[in-house]
Amino acid sequence: MRIYILGILLFLAFACGDTATSPTTKAPQTSPEKIVKKENPPKERKKSIIFFGDSITAHYGLEEEQGYTAHIQKRIDSLDLNYKVVNAGLSGETTAGGLGRINWILKQPVDVFVLELGGNDALRGVPTEESYKNLLEIADRVQKKYPEAQLIVAGMEAPPNMGKDYVRAFRANFAKVAKEKNALLIPFLLENVGGIPELNQADGIHPTAKGHQILAENVWKVLKDVLK
Repeated sequence: MRIYILGILLFLAFACGDTATSPTTKAPQTSPEKIVKKENPPKERKKSIIFFGDSITAHYGLEEEQGYTAHIQKRIDSLDLNYKVVNAGLSGETTAGGLGRINWILKQPVDVFVLELGGNDALRGVPTEESYKNLLEIADRVQKKYPEAQLIVAGMEAPPNMGKDYVRAFRANFAKVAKEKNALLIPFLLENVGGIPELNQADGIHPTAKGHQILAENVWKVLKDVLK
């Protein structure tokens, strides 16, 4: 009798073990939805407009936002154009000084290059031939490194006390460089500002805030057709 009961218990034990270990039928699980990460498209690089000049570009005696380059940037932003202005003006800069630092400036991308140098050459009586060669070399280096960049030459005038021959040759430099390098020309950056006391600071050379607004208009007349 004991053997009989033991046999039944063993049978039940094996039966329960089989049930516990047998695979159970599970409801099919739906695979988790793939999380698609939407990557923001890379932002288009803002094209650069380099203003390479002297104290006029460096807004001498004024706050940065009062300078003509800042007014150009405001105009660009108001039109939602994909350009940024880079002010590379340095007070006291001559064409020779500009030639000495142009390679450093060209380490950054250039799409439009505005060359505004020469005024200090005239004030120092630098021979016009020397100024011309420096301007031409600066323009040449810009175009060699960035052949697709648009070059704009900003013309200046020499003071009348330098004599008619000097004044004439100095003025001609900018048109010659623009022609030889297939650049656009701003005939006279200080048009409607130079020589007008109320538009210049006490030194009679550097424009006031109002004068810089006019400079911005002089530049914009040429620059607007370049920006696309």
